[in-house]
Amino acid sequence: MKIAGAPISWGVCEVPGWGHQLDRERVLAEMRSLGLTATELGPEGFLPPSPTHRRALLEEYGLRAVGGFLPCVLHEPGHDPLPGMRARMRDFAEGDVEVMVLAADSGADGYDQRPELDATGWKTLLENLDRITAEGRDFGRKVTLHPHVGTMVETREDVERVVDGSAVPLCLDTGHLLIGGTDPLELTRRDPGRIAHVHLKDVDTTLAARVADGGLTYTEAVTLGIYRPLGQGDVDIAGIVAALDKSGYEGWYVMEQDVVLSDDGDDPLDGVRQSIAYLEGLA
Repeated sequence: MKIAGAPISWGVCEVPGWGHQLDRERVLAEMRSLGLTATELGPEGFLPPSPTHRRALLEEYGLRAVGGFLPCVLHEPGHDPLPGMRARMRDFAEGDVEVMVLAADSGADGYDQRPELDATGWKTLLENLDRITAEGRDFGRKVTLHPHVGTMVETREDVERVVDGSAVPLCLDTGHLLIGGTDPLELTRRDPGRIAHVHLKDVDTTLAARVADGGLTYTEAVTLGIYRPLGQGDVDIAGIVAALDKSGYEGWYVMEQDVVLSDDGDDPLDGVRQSIAYLEGLA
């Protein structure tokens, strides 16, 4: 099992006002102390913008970059996302980053609300996904779509439209899928060949239900601890890993438990350590 870390497990996030942001030296040093050898990039500005400098910094901590989360507006007919994506593909190729993890950005700050797409918006989104996927092959980069709360691909119906209407591989984020109404184990068993990258999250389904019925915003739920250390929530992580293993999945398992940190000394390290120990017990 190829296990990678992610800065969001240390509360480092691209959303404005998302809690206290730890410095990269601490985050990278703690990843190294846990025995991790790979990470996703984190938000823009967390690591150096130069692919060469970024790669050199990670190597100082014994790490390599395996993926990067890229929110991108894909649904607006008058907006072409491909030039911007080409620039990121060059960046990823120069920095030896394997996987582009796209999210269908709503265009709003944060993930607490999103507009509804009409038929034109869906047609544009699906066409853009296929264009970007094909371009990624030319650059030797793997492109995946990450269904994500508060984006244009969130719900079970959204995921089905993407699977049926495009060829883009998926990033299986077990937490966001569950919160959006998709059973991640069912999706894994039904269409394992579509899964090219994995974000493992465990979820408190009581809090997830409050997000679904509008009782909590997504950010409030994360602050309250909707994401649990792996094996301590309600997602069948072991079943998902077993199903992926049976299907021949050879990609990365990115260990992600999103947190919002206060500035009074919150320490996410123990939760990350528990998640890694759980995954190592499945190997």
